[in-house]
Amino acid sequence: MEKRILVAVDGSTYSNNTIHYLGTLFGPQEAVRMHLLSIIPCGSMPPEKEWMEELELLNSLPPEARKRLRSAKTYMKNATDKLGRLGINPERITTEIKLARRSVAEDIIDEARRGLFDALVIGRRGITRLEELIIGSVSETIFKKCHDVPVWIIDGRVDSRTFLVPIDGSFSSMMAADHLAHIIEDCRHCQVTLFHSSAMLASATNIEPSDFYAKWGREWCEEHMSRPDSLFHAPRQLLVEGGIPAENIKWLHSSKGIEAGRQILRQALIDDYGTIVIGRRGEEVRKGIFKGVSDRVVLMGDRVAIWVVG
Repeated sequence: MEKRILVAVDGSTYSNNTIHYLGTLFGPQEAVRMHLLSIIPCGSMPPEKEWMEELELLNSLPPEARKRLRSAKTYMKNATDKLGRLGINPERITTEIKLARRSVAEDIIDEARRGLFDALVIGRRGITRLEELIIGSVSETIFKKCHDVPVWIIDGRVDSRTFLVPIDGSFSSMMAADHLAHIIEDCRHCQVTLFHSSAMLASATNIEPSDFYAKWGREWCEEHMSRPDSLFHAPRQLLVEGGIPAENIKWLHSSKGIEAGRQILRQALIDDYGTIVIGRRGEEVRKGIFKGVSDRVVLMGDRVAIWVVG
């Protein structure tokens, strides 16, 4: 099955890290297709620019925007060439450069939704986490507003092709495992660890198979989610059915620490996991003063790729 990934690029070092990560991870996977998108801020443009045709916008561009547009064409070619060197042939890549209609973040989200992409990939800018909280960033805005398309945030240069999947028996954690199974379908070299933290502040989840019928069907849920070891077995089964060799999937449980988010990041650092795949609850769920585990993992994550699945 073809997988379509939307990749936001801007020619920065952080964007180059994203390209490196995708090429390293998906070079051998022919079913993965990438659409590279660059949104060019237009600066001081007429307020009716949302309704202007692209050619009208081009003719109205201020000098600085024209310069950005020329640069975008150059770094888009460089990104395509780099992916080619990493084993992704041109037939698997499409590119698009668009002028911003609203904001860079909102236009990227609109494209991800409109194009029905399997994932949206962004590189985290080189600003501190505190600065992100105060002044915001494109990656922070996309993470906060885009709940209906899985968002992958790449922080730094990531070479490892190992995955850490936090599991707690919730629907959101099962969706994370399902997303991973779909994306790396039949990947023989990928190593996956299903990780459960029973840290003091981690919330316990009782698995009720009927809660999952709508997604995976009654028969599957009763078979795989009614066992004593369902916390591990059910997500493992999703991965196995996705073509991941059973011997490439392991289970890890930790009871150290007092907060699950920190334990997840600690484990990723200790064992050099390249990617954390984590589910997050919907916007309607009250998360309290400490927010959700996925929020904290994204906030504190460093030199790791984080896939957040809503």
